[in-house]
Amino acid sequence: MRGYGAALPGTAAAPGCPDTATGGLRGPDGLRALTEVALDALAGGTAARGGPLPAGGPEGVAARVGPVCDPLLPEHGIGARTALYEIVRAVAEGAADPGHPWCAGHLHCPPLAVAAAAELAAAALNPSMDSWDQAPAATVVEERVTAALARLVHPDRPRPDALLTGGGTESNLVALLLARERAGRRGARTVRVLCGANAHHSVHRAAWLLGLPAPVTVACRAGRMVPAELDRALRGAEGPALVVATAGTTDEGLIDPLPELAEITARYGAELHVDAAYGGPLLFSERLAERLRGIGSAVSVTLDLHKLGWQPIAAGVLAVSDTGLLEPLSARADYLNAEDDTEAGLPDLLGRSLRTSRRPDALKIAVTLRALGRAGLGALVEHCVDSAEGLAARIDTHPGLRRRPGPVGISTVLFRPVAADALPGARGDACVAAVRRRLLDEGRAVLGRAVAEDADGRPALWLKTTLLHPQAGPADFDALLDLVADTTSADGPAPG
Repeated sequence: MRGYGAALPGTAAAPGCPDTATGGLRGPDGLRALTEVALDALAGGTAARGGPLPAGGPEGVAARVGPVCDPLLPEHGIGARTALYEIVRAVAEGAADPGHPWCAGHLHCPPLAVAAAAELAAAALNPSMDSWDQAPAATVVEERVTAALARLVHPDRPRPDALLTGGGTESNLVALLLARERAGRRGARTVRVLCGANAHHSVHRAAWLLGLPAPVTVACRAGRMVPAELDRALRGAEGPALVVATAGTTDEGLIDPLPELAEITARYGAELHVDAAYGGPLLFSERLAERLRGIGSAVSVTLDLHKLGWQPIAAGVLAVSDTGLLEPLSARADYLNAEDDTEAGLPDLLGRSLRTSRRPDALKIAVTLRALGRAGLGALVEHCVDSAEGLAARIDTHPGLRRRPGPVGISTVLFRPVAADALPGARGDACVAAVRRRLLDEGRAVLGRAVAEDADGRPALWLKTTLLHPQAGPADFDALLDLVADTTSADGPAPG
């Protein structure tokens, strides 16, 4: 443990002591000393884990982490270095590591080092983005970030804007809230939300939270919304309507036919919101941006840069086609945005979020955008998309595995062991689930699960890989596929 012992009682505060604040002239010195401790702990925990996930399942992890938190609130503290090292090391050893190529089950990215370093600086400075006098420089950075991302989504609009959010769930909630308020200002009692059967659960939750009618579910075919079904649903809708399309479904990474949906939506005088939490960063790539053709027709668009943007959580975005659409979020609290202060030129931040105190998430995004540029980020996105295409091709030639029929969705590939197909009825799906859980329990791989139609139209359970690692290569994926096939063989038929 490199001698990370507690400080002697009664000694004066020094860099690295728990009561040394990160702000002020001495703050960086204290943070520098403790950052070295944290990095040592990360390295030690990662080496001890030795794979993408800790072995032993929930009980094994709890047994290892629990002792370093016992007691969590002692009568006398054990010292900053010891507490920091022990807990961070235990959490690193017990982490699901998205930096490992075989941790590929979710939209859970390995953050870029430059973004993580910026996150450290943001935490140390701790600006609160609810008033200018708490975040003078961070306000400027956020203005530049939101302007750049708004132009990325709506390059042809004269006054696009964007908000930073905690993620896709919050972005979708705000999008539905703004739609409700627009409807109310036109004299309507509510807004009718229509979304595909493939929509993220947050759309239904947002409608519930906002007191809206339950969304109308539009049928999908092969995982994508069917335009003719949307036409039929809008034909019978009364009053204002908001259509929620998806650009990157959670289970399959599929993109709804945005141009057709936009045309139908406009024909009926409805509005379009696109949940592009997964697929939005395709816009960074000149080659792949065409897959999102039609997204500029949306009144609002959700993006998550803590997915295909390699940011530490959280880095959510809601882009709108015109800044005036955000006016319903305006609020007044004299201690934060007094009217005379605003008239005197102090920026008003309170209407930029549903939250009051909020983190300076723009800082890490700004550093990343400047460091890599659009071309650099586009190249990382292309790498992940190309990796998924390569993985699909490898599965198609693997004797022990079978890919779900159809195109690859962004960077998501669904497959299952051939052995599962040989089992009758639900036993095949049980075999797939058992293989996934065995890999999790042994700490060897993190694969997701998804239910999707097979070639015969019947639903089946599939293993899901979501490739977000910007450096993983073919050798990593070949070994992962062999691991799944070998585990299936060793596991044998699963119980019914």
